[in-house]
Amino acid sequence: MHGRCIVFFCSAVLLIPPAARTASAQEPAPAAPQGQSAPAVSSSSKGTKQKYSHANDFLIRGTVFTDKAFAFPGAQLRIRRSGDRKFRWEDYTNSRGEFAIRVPQGSQYEMIVRAKGFADQSKTIDAKSGISDTNVAFRMEPLKGGKK
Repeated sequence: MHGRCIVFFCSAVLLIPPAARTASAQEPAPAAPQGQSAPAVSSSSKGTKQKYSHANDFLIRGTVFTDKAFAFPGAQLRIRRSGDRKFRWEDYTNSRGEFAIRVPQGSQYEMIVRAKGFADQSKTIDAKSGISDTNVAFRMEPLKGGKK
């Protein structure tokens, strides 16, 4: 019985064409139609936008704490350039009260931390120094006469 199975398997393998037996056979890339050339890719095209690189950004990292020095998750962070009225960056702290926000170098920024039942905290961040990052910490103070 086993001899017949082996003979059948061997004859089946021999009947399969060689091109179908190779699993790594690749189709050649389609050629461009006659009279047309493949489109050239120009890296100095005037109509295309270059991708923004975060390589030169300033990284603001930090932690927000409660008045009892516990991590403060969910606190709102807002950042604007000093002198601007509109906040351009906004984020929230993670479950450990930590945050990290990238802003362009070369300016001073005002950072405000808000949370319900706590007074707003603000700090000025100097991103002109040539250093690429800074660490800040905020300790939230409860509102006077408010609920904690």
